[in-house]
Amino acid sequence: MRAAGRSVRARLRDRIAASDPGLLRLTAGLRTVGAIALTLAVLTLLGADVHLLVAGAMAAMVATFAIREKQLGAQAVTLALGLPVALVSVTLGAVLNARLYVGDVFFVVLIFCAVYGRRFGDRGTALGLIGFQVYFLSLFVGAEVSALPTLCGAIAVAFCSSALLRFAVVPATPTGVLLRLRLAFRARLAQLVSAQLDLLDAAPDEMDKALEAVREGTARLHETAMMIQAQLEEGTPDESAARLVQRRIADAEIAAERLGLLLLTSRSAERADTLTLHLPGAPAPSVGQPAVPDETTATLRRDLQALRALVLRAGSGDSGTALAHVRNRLLGYRDEENLPPAPAAVQDVFRGIGEAARSVLGLRIALDGPQDESDDTPATARSREELDAEDAAIDGGEEPAEEQETGLRRPTTRAAVQVAVGSALAIVGGELLSTQRWYWAVLTCWIVFLNTASTGEILVKGYRRLLGTVFGVVAGIVLAGLVGQHTWTAFGLVLVLIFAMFYVAPLSYTLMSFFVTAMLGLLYTLLHTYSLDVLLLRVEETALGAACGVVAAALVLPVRTDRRTNELLGTVLDRLAEVTEAAVGQLSGGPADELLDKARDLDQALADLRAATQPLTHPVTPLRARRHTARYVVALLETCAYHARTLAATAELLPTHPSIAADPRLRGAAGRTVRNIETIAARVADEHAAARVETGPSIASLLGSDAGTPRYGRITDRVLRHLERLDEAVVGLARPLGVPMAEPRT
Repeated sequence: MRAAGRSVRARLRDRIAASDPGLLRLTAGLRTVGAIALTLAVLTLLGADVHLLVAGAMAAMVATFAIREKQLGAQAVTLALGLPVALVSVTLGAVLNARLYVGDVFFVVLIFCAVYGRRFGDRGTALGLIGFQVYFLSLFVGAEVSALPTLCGAIAVAFCSSALLRFAVVPATPTGVLLRLRLAFRARLAQLVSAQLDLLDAAPDEMDKALEAVREGTARLHETAMMIQAQLEEGTPDESAARLVQRRIADAEIAAERLGLLLLTSRSAERADTLTLHLPGAPAPSVGQPAVPDETTATLRRDLQALRALVLRAGSGDSGTALAHVRNRLLGYRDEENLPPAPAAVQDVFRGIGEAARSVLGLRIALDGPQDESDDTPATARSREELDAEDAAIDGGEEPAEEQETGLRRPTTRAAVQVAVGSALAIVGGELLSTQRWYWAVLTCWIVFLNTASTGEILVKGYRRLLGTVFGVVAGIVLAGLVGQHTWTAFGLVLVLIFAMFYVAPLSYTLMSFFVTAMLGLLYTLLHTYSLDVLLLRVEETALGAACGVVAAALVLPVRTDRRTNELLGTVLDRLAEVTEAAVGQLSGGPADELLDKARDLDQALADLRAATQPLTHPVTPLRARRHTARYVVALLETCAYHARTLAATAELLPTHPSIAADPRLRGAAGRTVRNIETIAARVADEHAAARVETGPSIASLLGSDAGTPRYGRITDRVLRHLERLDEAVVGLARPLGVPMAEPRT
């Protein structure tokens, strides 16, 4: 019974870790709700009235979510600086509240400074956010000069409560966050193997659903790998340890993705080259059950289940004989041991399982230190030797400094000017709608500019906020009717809604807006200012603020969505060319390079492009042809990134792996691919560029072979397949991007 209970707890822990990597959303929600609850408790004991309770709750929320630094020491400094900023802001709000024009001008100046402060990093962003939100708080509660001492006291209590929760009750150190992200990576890797098991067993009519689950699992694993990458510098003791974890995470991610491709190939009539669908919604490739004996299929299913067990138990400290036996059997496939009789595609799946088991072993050694080697077979011992040699070869490198834009071209300066103009318009329009609650329009204008960089992104964000607000108004009406004048019931629901708001914020901006608006309905009830007219006014002010934001973004120093996406597309292509050229150079016998760093830069650039194309791919966009093209291009780039990432990982193994040898012919054969990437990048930057994309013989045919000898070994063949598929995908980018094709060379 006790063992069963531990098993249930372990499964629950893995599910939570996989759904919320690093528990970042859960931690943010608990810390914010805890700070608000503690503030309310202290203020209640001090006999504060409901206005002070609301002010304290809002200040605690701001003091908690505004701080974004990773190190606790930096967080403490920012929080300490934030308190005087908050006190000055609420004082000015109370003093200027009755001075219409002076107060409005100051509010616009404050907004400009708050946004401009982002250029100074996380601390500047946090202090600007605190200044703006606390000034808004003073308007919301109707702060007066006579009430300033008690109001400042409530804000001080809120900041102290936030500090207590942040540093004592729910601390989040970089090391702790990285540890939880590692657990999430393991849990998501196990989920991906489970999806691959379903892909193996799926009937032909269930293939679409099974393949979509594998794609989603692969994307979620990649997302967690990128989150780990962002925490490595702060969460590891030194550069060498960070690079070791980075390499092992990349190995595991690539091995898992390749295993999915091999499984798909074993079920398909044609070789699968990527899990990405070039045209979203296109059917899965034609499949059938592989023509292999039932015993082989059963063995394959058993080994996938064993791989999943190996992943799940990799971080548990369990190194028993049974686990060692499973590990040894799977690693044996790398050395062609005990491969069952089956078609080549199915045998490749067994080899892929062996490579995945090796990546799990490497991950465990990197994260948990040396392991018991008493039960090792020769195949396992060889894998350990390879991993040890790779670890010894790791060396840190310096990141090149990026060129910074200046003046009005600087994103923070441009955004500050745009927000200031939009806020001025929102103030004027908001005053016409309501002289009491005009600030809602300003708040919306401010928010739609956060984390956006183009007019299209602002338009989509404004639409989502308006949609969430409309539904939130309905929920607010229902909740206000249910709560009535029960103060503590209302505060309890407010805490629930705030937790939900922070928990869903990274997932859905619409849902977050819904919970915010529903919460405001309850706050108005507490302040005895609730009415249906007030909530309807909230919708009107939100629509006005979003419209003002869009107008300002479109007319003042505009950054068109096309321009933004073209810039990011150019960056992706530059990163792709760098990774490909460096990987091929190292595979050709050239000097070692920081390949995994370059690959992660490519992944980050692609993630930025994917986010920037949301206005073009959103379901409500009327330009369906552009939506189709944008989705097609991003999918092709994801295919290119996968092949480039795998080439980089293979090249990293070159100095230490006994089965990989440099081939100088690769550099010349892959030169066309790199030139094509550069040609497309030049065309994106300048539509009048005259260069054309080259086509011609396959890369494999360019290498040739010696008579009477096998053309390629297994590893070399894999490298060539990735190069060929990368070359084909790059050529495929030419058509949707309007790049002319050169006549094939004869």
